Amino acid sequence: MSKAIIGKLKELYLLSFKFLSKILVIFIIISCNTQPVEIDYGDPRLTAYHHTPIFGPTIGLTELGFGGDRDGFLYIPESYSPDKAMPLLVALHGAGGNSNYWKNYQYRAEERDMILLAIDSRDRTWDLILGEYENDLQFLDKALKYVFNRCNINSEHIALCGFSDGATYALSLGISNGDIFSHLIGFSPGYLVSIDPVIGKPDIYISHGKNDSVLPVQGSRNDIVPTFINNGYDVTYNEFDGGHSVPTSISETALDWFIGPVVIVSEPQ
Repeated sequence: MSKAIIGKLKELYLLSFKFLSKILVIFIIISCNTQPVEIDYGDPRLTAYHHTPIFGPTIGLTELGFGGDRDGFLYIPESYSPDKAMPLLVALHGAGGNSNYWKNYQYRAEERDMILLAIDSRDRTWDLILGEYENDLQFLDKALKYVFNRCNINSEHIALCGFSDGATYALSLGISNGDIFSHLIGFSPGYLVSIDPVIGKPDIYISHGKNDSVLPVQGSRNDIVPTFINNGYDVTYNEFDGGHSVPTSISETALDWFIGPVVIVSEPQ
């Protein structure tokens, strides 16, 4: 076994240990206390808000530049004009990944006249998965302010999107910030953490592979989707033949749902 693989396994072990330690503490508290126990996940509220931009943006790909080794990027399509508000897709990677996971969405941003923001988690996965909203929420808040200060964004088309742990994070955080996010997209989420306050009713798209061996489809099918529907959300759910992934067809379907299909303009004869 290579040193790289051994290193990855050690990192995953440490993450699992952190998460399981928190669960063990919660179990001990519950076992010793007959009163209802509230788990403190921190404050889920973002402070960024949509407003008229005050700076001019850089067209194309820009590294955010304020995250150190774990940063993120902003992609603004060539068609951007300060006079026209554009949709914004905010994308969150899965455990062990980074924002590069979403770089193949740059051509989709060009095709759909869409601005793309993708950020790195501060640790190997998102802070809520490790226990509470903290550094990742603060970094996302800063990144959103960076975008709103520079780009004319269509406030009716701002989506928080994620894959795997990123999907869990996007759906959980999104429902507490429905005054910012009009749409939530979860590709193969693990579970949902609903924390007060719950604000607004963003539209929701969830996809999940029927043969997912990492985060089984039953989590979405039997828990997450019914929970949203029972609480009055407009949910589009798409199960597909496959595993823990986001096939091209699912990406395109989700973006069609978010901002409409690509319009192909034929050249004049």
